[in-house]
Amino acid sequence: MYIKASAENITVYPEWPRPAQDLVQSLAAYPPALIGDVRKRLDMMSVDIRCLTPGARLAGSVLPIQVWEGDNLAIHRGLDEAKPGDVLVISGNGITNRSVFGGILADICLHKGVTGVIIDGAVRDIEEMTQMGLPVFARGVVPAGPSKNGPGNVGKPVACGNVVCNPGDVVIGDQDGIVVIPQSELNKTLRALPAQEDLERQIRSRIRETATT
Repeated sequence: MYIKASAENITVYPEWPRPAQDLVQSLAAYPPALIGDVRKRLDMMSVDIRCLTPGARLAGSVLPIQVWEGDNLAIHRGLDEAKPGDVLVISGNGITNRSVFGGILADICLHKGVTGVIIDGAVRDIEEMTQMGLPVFARGVVPAGPSKNGPGNVGKPVACGNVVCNPGDVVIGDQDGIVVIPQSELNKTLRALPAQEDLERQIRSRIRETATT
């Protein structure tokens, strides 16, 4: 960790397989709304989890972290386990009166190759993080900083935005919001996307034809 604190009360779960990056990028070529349609409009996070870095898109493998309310020690410890292509998916129990993530942690994320952050809680330093180019999704922004006492978990499934997120699942996000794709269903989802995209293309084509005639 980059801070001087004991992380003895942070439980780190065993290593898990990550999906292939080319598979993640293939899924990321489609918007979350289209992916959600293919997935029967399930596995999409609550509207309360919104993009706070304008214009940003997010795609990657879930690294789940559970923090104690208003505490970010588990995030610091979790970043020791982060690999390029990971997205931090952090359950802060929806608490927004204390930020658990800011510019220093964002700097570590970029150094580690983390492609984005999703927090069921609050952040700060949002202007700085927007300039840094790190996609950040959260419930809100507040200047009040966190404690660093723990406890917490790294690598254990968490609930974020009313969706259970397992390690190695894939998250895709844009200005519409976040969709979560279970790792066991990545290929199935990808195979179904071109047909859904074509269906929407046909509908738009009929709209234009009707307008023309």
